[in-house]
Amino acid sequence: MKVNPITVTELNMYVKDKVAEDEFLNSVLVKGEISNFKHHYTGHMYFTLKDEKSLIKCVMFKSSTVTLNFAPKDGMKVIVLGTVGVYERDGVYQIYCKAMQEDGKGNLYVAFEKLKAKLEDEGLFDEKCKKKIPFMPKIVGVLTSNTGAVIRDIINVSTRRNPNVYIRLLPVPVQGEGAAEKIVKAIELMNDKKLADVIILARGRRFSRRFVAI
Repeated sequence: MKVNPITVTELNMYVKDKVAEDEFLNSVLVKGEISNFKHHYTGHMYFTLKDEKSLIKCVMFKSSTVTLNFAPKDGMKVIVLGTVGVYERDGVYQIYCKAMQEDGKGNLYVAFEKLKAKLEDEGLFDEKCKKKIPFMPKIVGVLTSNTGAVIRDIINVSTRRNPNVYIRLLPVPVQGEGAAEKIVKAIELMNDKKLADVIILARGRRFSRRFVAI
């Protein structure tokens, strides 16, 4: 029997309708920690709600934000009331929040602050220990996965701003078990061999850059 293919839009609309039919998903109470928070100029709020193992995207429209009695920000632990729906254009599901309340300071945020304080006590953030980043580095070392889109982004941006720059990639795993140790060894190798003027440690398309002067 021949089955005619459907379009991506048709598939996303089908999934959206199925989710909308689920009564449980029409009114859920979910707790988690806020990250990637953005208060858009339109008044809408966009953020991610996460715990130790998972995350989900959330949006709170301006009409619902007027009920808030606090200012949401990254690291806050909150409870949201909302509807789970599918944003068919991107094929992702998210929570459309109707209300939100604080649930104490997030455990992940507390752990981050403890680690930050520990590293500060060790002097790792001391300005006197930091080297000045070269204004126009000739060789940029990149520590990241060689299969992700991030390396293409770095090459495109770097060569567009400085056509004469040389990108030296040293592939390393940037997540998962054992990644931290391998990253440390890669940085030590770059430093010992003086393979680059600066180092970029990057993970994901929206990468966070960490420049280390050699």
